[in-house]
Order: sequence, then structure tokens, then C-alpha cells
Amino acid sequence: MAGFASLSVPVAAAQMPLAVHLPAIYAQHFGLSLGVIGAIFLAERLWGAIADPLIGVLSDRTSSRFGRRRPWIVGGAIIFGLASLALFFPSASLVSPLYLGAAMFAIYLGSAMIQIPYLAWSGQISGEYHERTRIVTFQTVAAAAALLLVLILPTIIDQLNPRDGQLKLAAMGAVVIGSLIITVPLALRAFTEAPAATPVNHERAPLGRTITILFSDPLLRRVLLSDFAVTIGQSTRAGLIVFFVTAYMGLPQWASGLYLFQFVFGVVAGPIWAQIGYRIGKHRAAIAGELTQVAINLALLLVVPGQIALLLALTVAQGLAQGSGNLMLRSMVADVADAHRLRTGADRTALFFSAFSLSSKAGMAVAVGIALPLVGWFGFNPQAVTNTPEALHGLLWVFALGPAIAHLISAALIHGFPLHEAQHSEIRRRLEERDAALTPAE
Repeated sequence: MAGFASLSVPVAAAQMPLAVHLPAIYAQHFGLSLGVIGAIFLAERLWGAIADPLIGVLSDRTSSRFGRRRPWIVGGAIIFGLASLALFFPSASLVSPLYLGAAMFAIYLGSAMIQIPYLAWSGQISGEYHERTRIVTFQTVAAAAALLLVLILPTIIDQLNPRDGQLKLAAMGAVVIGSLIITVPLALRAFTEAPAATPVNHERAPLGRTITILFSDPLLRRVLLSDFAVTIGQSTRAGLIVFFVTAYMGLPQWASGLYLFQFVFGVVAGPIWAQIGYRIGKHRAAIAGELTQVAINLALLLVVPGQIALLLALTVAQGLAQGSGNLMLRSMVADVADAHRLRTGADRTALFFSAFSLSSKAGMAVAVGIALPLVGWFGFNPQAVTNTPEALHGLLWVFALGPAIAHLISAALIHGFPLHEAQHSEIRRRLEERDAALTPAE
């Protein structure tokens, strides 16, 4: 399980620097405007809206002697690795909006080719309700450990030379590429792929109609919208934290350290929330985690510039609440795919996980595409030595209230979710009976 979960490391190790450090570094050190960066992020996420479901459908339909998921993961790893070289080791003479856009295009394509088949595979390792939470917990802990690892080096650099953005990028890039080389073989050898379920209807639906299923399944819609909202909250905080700590708090030496501190506690958050999910169910645990994050983000309005104590306490709390909604919602996707297969006879697990990936990427794009221009509209300038009080207060309000509102919406969307443990157990029993009846006798 640990070997399989290790593939979460390089993907997670790239995602957080892209959301947290890359916008600030490319703005401050390479001179790209916040508006241009926000537009590039939005465009690349919209590209993901096309690529993700295509990869999901094609992965479900892939048939090879290596399995349905492995060929996609290997191809994605190659693209992801090359794009990481371009993004994390840029030459100042080459950086331009076109350069950044092309590199982001490639890294999101490679990431999707790894992540969507990988998540679908993880949802098919076990069909048991709580065992799926355990599998996702391993992946969540691996991802949190990756984030911790990738933030250690920038934190050290901040203490020595907080303005050396290219050195920070190179340090994080080394972690991403090094972990990719190590973890891909470990994950591919961890488990055998279960054979594809025998379809009840052997006719293959057209690609376009298959993708529209993403928006017609009511259970999947609720999970996707809830994940979309929680990702907006997380990404708004991630995209602005460097600016908030540096400009509003006046503590540039803490810019990476606070995020590092958060993920120290984030490593243990996964098992804690898994235990909560075992006791009260997945959707109730997701609601509890989201409401906790609402309170934490509202409390940010009470922090005082230059004083670290309250911000440090809230960072610890954020770490302990970290990923609660993501963990439960990701575990719920495989359950929803089971319900869909029972109703329609078609196994669309990868397609459903592509939708989950799509909601996450869309949430990140919306957060960056709105939050950065919004703080700019308030007058905040990341390259200015000082900003006006009005600009700094605008930064505070967006940083605190944006995530709080998004997490509240996420909790409301998943409230009363009907697919609980007993219902899922019945779905699995009926699926196993039908699969046994459809399997030809030896």
C-alpha cells in the first residue's frame, strides 16, 4: 500500500509550488503581471476541462497486456517530467507568457495522464466502504509528506536569501523530478490490476455522450460541486499566503516557514480524519472538516501585522483540518461509480475520477483567476516596497473570507448525502451477484 501510495508524492510535490510559489516568483522575478499569470492559469485549467474526461474515457476503454491504467501512467510520467524541467529550471532569457503557458499546458496534461488512471486504479483495489477510506488515507498522507518535503528547502532558502526565487524553484523541482523517478516503478509493481467488469450492455456509447454522463449523475454532481468549492477555498489561501505573510504581516522570513509548519501537522491529519469517517460516515466527516475550516479562516481576520502568535496557532489548526474534505470526497467517488455501474451496467470509474480531478483543477483555476486580479483591483502590488493600507486590507479580506465562504458552500452541498455504508454494501452485494452470473463458466 505504501509503495502504491508513493505515486502521490511527485504529483502533490508539483501542485503546491504551482499554486503557492510559482505565481509570486514568476511575477516578482520574471516580471510577468498578475493579470497575465491569472489568465494563463485559468486557460490551462479550461484546457484540463477537455483533457481530463477524455483521458478518463480512454483509460476505461484501454485494453493492453500491461493493463488499463499502467500505459497511461508511464506516458504521463514522461510528459510530466519534461514539463517540470521547463517550469522549475527556467532560463530568464526564455521566460515569457508563451513559455509559461506552454509549460503549464504540458505539466497539466502529464499530471492528468498519471493521476486519473491512478485514482481509478486505487478505487478498484477494494470494494469495501471503509477500506476505500483507508486507501485514500495512505495517498493523503503520502501527498502531505510530499508537500512537507517540498516546502523544507524553500524555508531554508528564506532564512538565507528570501529573495532568491530561482533557487527556490530549482530546489522544489529537484524534489518533483527525483521523486517521480523513484515512485513510478514502486506504484506500478504494488498491485495487479483487477480485470475489467463484464459490461451488461456490450455496445460502446459514443465518446461525447459518455462525457455528458458526468453531468447527469446526481450523486456525482454533488460530490463534484462540493469538491469544486473546497478547492476554491484551499487554492485561494494557497495562492495568496506568500503575499499575505510578506506584505500584510510584514514577515517575509516566515513566508515558507508557516506553510511548512502547516504541513508538519497535515501529515497526521489524514489518519485522524479517517478515524472520524469510520465512526460517523464519510459525508458527515467531510461536513465536520469543512465547518472547522470555516472557523479557522474567519479567525484570520483577527491577526495583527507583525505578531506571529495567533497566525501560528491558526496554522496548526489548518494543518490538523487539512485535506479532511478532499479525503472523504475522493473516497466517495468510487462508491458513486459502483452505484452508477449497478444502474447502467457500465464501468466508468476512471471517467468519474477524471471528473473529480476536473473539479479540483477548475477550483484551482477559478481561485487563482479571481483572487489574484481581485487583490490587484484593491490596489495590491506584489513588486511594490510598500502598499497602501486599503490595498493591504483588501488582501486580508480576500485571504480570509474567500476560503471561509467556499468551505461553507462545500459543507452545504454535501449535507444529507444519501450513499452511506449500508446502502453501499447492498450495492456491492448486487454487483458481485451480477458479475458472477455474467462470468462464463470455466
